[in-house]
Amino acid sequence: MSLDMHAEKVSGSLTARLGDSLRRQILAGHYLPGAKLPSEAQLSEAHGVSRTVVREAIASLRADRLVETRKGAGVFVLEPTQAPASPLHSLQNIDPERVSSMIEVLELRTAVEVEAAGLAALRRSPAQEEAILERHYAVRACLEAGVPSAEADFALHLAIAEAANNPRFRDFLAMIGRNVIPRAALRNDDSEADQAAYLKLIDEEHRAIVFAISNGDEDAARAAMRRHLRGSQMRYRNLLREERKPV
Repeated sequence: MSLDMHAEKVSGSLTARLGDSLRRQILAGHYLPGAKLPSEAQLSEAHGVSRTVVREAIASLRADRLVETRKGAGVFVLEPTQAPASPLHSLQNIDPERVSSMIEVLELRTAVEVEAAGLAALRRSPAQEEAILERHYAVRACLEAGVPSAEADFALHLAIAEAANNPRFRDFLAMIGRNVIPRAALRNDDSEADQAAYLKLIDEEHRAIVFAISNGDEDAARAAMRRHLRGSQMRYRNLLREERKPV
């Protein structure tokens, strides 16, 4: 397993662990209905995890209707309900090592994130544009340093969704979690040249998306995001064909 895939799996485990811990505390009455959960910073420090992990865990609690986020106030516990589980609940339990699952989710992400990129080009604030550029260069720094980039990559996609200024886009990505960031195209037996070419392609695809949003070009932003995610689908399909090839 590559370092990136291992890091992604660890992050998914941390998210599930934190979400389960908070869920148990809420159901046990440690946090009563109407109570405010600790802040993102406090949860991050208390549990020794990144803020991205905290956001993903909170998103899973929102999906289960255990908490709600009140803008500018924090996250509050809701009255318990007998509502059925969300049809999208299974998206929180994606197995990143199943290539077919990743292809399915990438198709869904394409439908959502292409629109988010277009809206971000139209609606982004100067601060949001700055955040997108910072996240882009953070991914590039990881790629150049040869260190796992999944968390930085996911943060970039979250920043773009945030800049759409419709909270449902960001909630959707946070609910799925960063396990969906494509890295399976990098295999242990790939040559250094192949790996370098793949990482250079990812950086170029990100650059096209980010610069189109920065330029306020709605059509170009949508087209660049579509190329990026469809390219990821194609890379996974190539990998799937290789895995199923008779020995």
